[in-house]
Amino acid sequence: MLFQNPTLGSILFDDVIQTIANFVQSDPQQQYEVTIGSDSEQHHDIVECISAIVVHRVGYGARYFWMRTEHLPFPALRERIWHEAILSTTLAKSVLEALMERADWASDITVHVDVGERGPTRVLIREICGFVRASGFAVRIKPESYAASAVADRFM
Repeated sequence: MLFQNPTLGSILFDDVIQTIANFVQSDPQQQYEVTIGSDSEQHHDIVECISAIVVHRVGYGARYFWMRTEHLPFPALRERIWHEAILSTTLAKSVLEALMERADWASDITVHVDVGERGPTRVLIREICGFVRASGFAVRIKPESYAASAVADRFM
């Protein structure tokens, strides 16, 4: 998996994890939150998906990494939102496992999903949030889901 970072440019997944571990270990007394979210947009015959990893040193800023994938179009918005949720939870599992190995990570990872009380995705909130929770992660929806609705969306 090839990620992008505004400071480091193109970076492999293992290097993302090492960068996060170094960031946390540089000031271990601080509180950290790791959030993961995805967003997608359909362009004619392809769907572009962006998945973001955000590491927030609470009160002191954040670092983020994002990756782009392309997929065939989905027949409906529901399938596309499900795909985003699956991408995010799969990435969250990989990040959590890698951080536990390298940084003695003991905190939760939160998955941010691009659904909200307003708009056409409101009917999907219960099932998408249930899926994310069943996968072992806390979940946030709009307007609190900044990893999906702000960071990932920024690179569409």
